[in-house]
Amino acid sequence: QVQLVESGGGSVQAGGSLRVSCEASGDISRNYCMGWFRQAPGKEREWVATIYTDGGATRYVDSVKGRFTIFQDNPKKTASLDMASLKPEDSGMYYCAAEWAPARCWKKEFDFWGQGTQVTVSS
Repeated sequence: QVQLVESGGGSVQAGGSLRVSCEASGDISRNYCMGWFRQAPGKEREWVATIYTDGGATRYVDSVKGRFTIFQDNPKKTASLDMASLKPEDSGMYYCAAEWAPARCWKKEFDFWGQGTQVTVSS
């Protein structure tokens, strides 16, 4: 099992920047990928970005490409998301996730989740 704890987030005006971070514990050696999702009130949870722990390849949802950067300071243990040029529609609870199975990583399906950290962007 893997436990995930998010940190960072907060409130910022549109156009500003924030970072959210995630630290994993437990059987982290099996983490094939880590990712970030977000959920706004009344909306479905949305995949935002994935980083593959071996090699650091990344994937992003189109709406954040060029603005968000996912990176890992400690592969398999941490995954952070730098968010720039933030828009009000980026607001929501941001969740970190981890996955062991390569096929599930590709399909953006994750087994392990954190509790989330709030990001609020005001106009």
